[in-house]
Amino acid sequence: SIFSWLSLGMEKLIACPYKRPNALCRLICFPWSGGGTSTLAQWGRLFSSSTEVYSVRFPGRESHLKEPFAKDMASLVTEITTALLQELQEKPFAFFGHSFGSYVSFAVALQLKEKYGLEPFHLFVSGAHAPNSEALLPIKSIPIHDTTDEDILKYIAVQGGTPSELLQSEDMKKHLIQTFREDLRVLQTFSFEKAERKTPLSCDITCFNGSEDKPYDLTAWPELTSGDTSCYELPGGHFYLLEPSNEIFLIKHITRCIENAGL
Repeated sequence: SIFSWLSLGMEKLIACPYKRPNALCRLICFPWSGGGTSTLAQWGRLFSSSTEVYSVRFPGRESHLKEPFAKDMASLVTEITTALLQELQEKPFAFFGHSFGSYVSFAVALQLKEKYGLEPFHLFVSGAHAPNSEALLPIKSIPIHDTTDEDILKYIAVQGGTPSELLQSEDMKKHLIQTFREDLRVLQTFSFEKAERKTPLSCDITCFNGSEDKPYDLTAWPELTSGDTSCYELPGGHFYLLEPSNEIFLIKHITRCIENAGL
C-alpha cells in the first residue's frame, strides 16, 4: 500500500534512535555537507520527553550508500517532504539545520508551506548565509569539475568536524570527497528568489554561529518571515556545535523556544 511505501521511505530517510511516541512536538535536524545523521540524532537523549528528535539522512550515505546522490535541491526537497509528510501532519514540528543542512531545511520549509500549508513553528539555522543573500553567489560559482580532491580535502580539514580516522582510510576519504562534491552541486542548484511583497514564512527564525567561523550574512533573514528573527554567536569555529558546552546551550535554547511556542 502507499502507506507502507511511505513509511519505508520514512525509515530510510530518517534516523530516530530515541523514539517518543507521546512527545508534544518533533525537532527535525538536517546535517551538514558530507555529514551523517549520528551527531544530531543523538540529541534525542538530551531533550525532555516532550520532544522527539529526527535526523534526516540524505541519499548516497550511511544506509543509503548504494543509492544515487540527489540530482538537485528540488528533488532532494521533494523526497524529504514526501517521506515526512504524514509525520508532519500529526503534531507541531521545528527544524534545525547546520551549514548545508540550513539551506535544505529552509527549502523544505518553503515547499511544505507552498504545497501543503504546513510550516515549522520555529526554524533554527546554523553556520549559513540567509538564502536570499548575495553572499551565496560565490558558492554558486565554484567550478566543481575543476576542483581537485586535494582542494576539497584541504577545505574539509580547515572546516574541522570530520573525525581524523575517517581521513585515514582511503575508501572513506574517497567517499567523503564524493559526498562533499555532490552536496556542493546540490547547493549550486538551489535558487531562491523572493517574490515581490510576499513573505514566504511566518515562523520565528533563530540563527546560531561560531565566533571563529567566517562571518555569515544574516541580515536578509528577517525578509523571509513575518515572525521574529534572532542571532546568537557561540565560541568556536564552523563546528562549534560539536563542543559539549555549546551543545548544552543549543539544547537549552531550543527547549526554551519550544516551551514559549505554547504547543
